[in-house]
Amino acid sequence: MRAGTEAALIRVVKVFGEARPHHAYLFANRRANRMKVLVHDGIGVWLAARRLNSGKFAWPRDAAATLALSAAQLDALVLGLPWQRIGEGGVIRVV
Repeated sequence: MRAGTEAALIRVVKVFGEARPHHAYLFANRRANRMKVLVHDGIGVWLAARRLNSGKFAWPRDAAATLALSAAQLDALVLGLPWQRIGEGGVIRVV
């Protein structure tokens, strides 16, 4: 979690081969209470950090997995909400 913009970008390129425009790359610490987001907006890159005062980010169990999230799921993840329940998986059709 000490990585700055350049170190995070180097890691993304090392793992994925490139940093694609309009993509976000997320990093979390072991305790899952801190997260950094590296975003390539098509012009440049920016890095944002988020720390939860209590609780944990809901992170995939397989640390090697890569996931594609919708914009709503990313918003929920960054807020510390259960992002897996956003979208088709959390739709209530009949009450």
